[in-house]
Amino acid sequence: MKRILIIDDEKDFCHMVKVNLQGLGDYEVRVANSGPAGLQAASADRPDLVLLDIMMPGMDGLEVLKRLKQNLGTLHIPVLMLTAVKDSETKEKAVRLYDEGYIEKPIQMEELKARIDKALSKIKKP
Repeated sequence: MKRILIIDDEKDFCHMVKVNLQGLGDYEVRVANSGPAGLQAASADRPDLVLLDIMMPGMDGLEVLKRLKQNLGTLHIPVLMLTAVKDSETKEKAVRLYDEGYIEKPIQMEELKARIDKALSKIKKP
């Protein structure tokens, strides 16, 4: 079973994604509703993949991504940005911070599952 961590401040969105992903595949999905909570969950749980929103109050997703990639314990975890932010400058920042991909909301669950499976197939845990 693959463990996925969703870091997003929109609780209803997180619940919808969690329920749908668990129905589509062999995933255990956990949720963190803020950047700091997401960093703590990623360090403690070591998920196989993180779905990360960009627009969150306090610590935004790009800062979370930067911190995940600076931490040796979470560096290897693939991160898919899952966000309503559509501008190319933000996408480029995410790429420079080594995200695994960028999915714009609203999402199609089958596309999300395909992107998750592709990211998971490329990454080997240390």
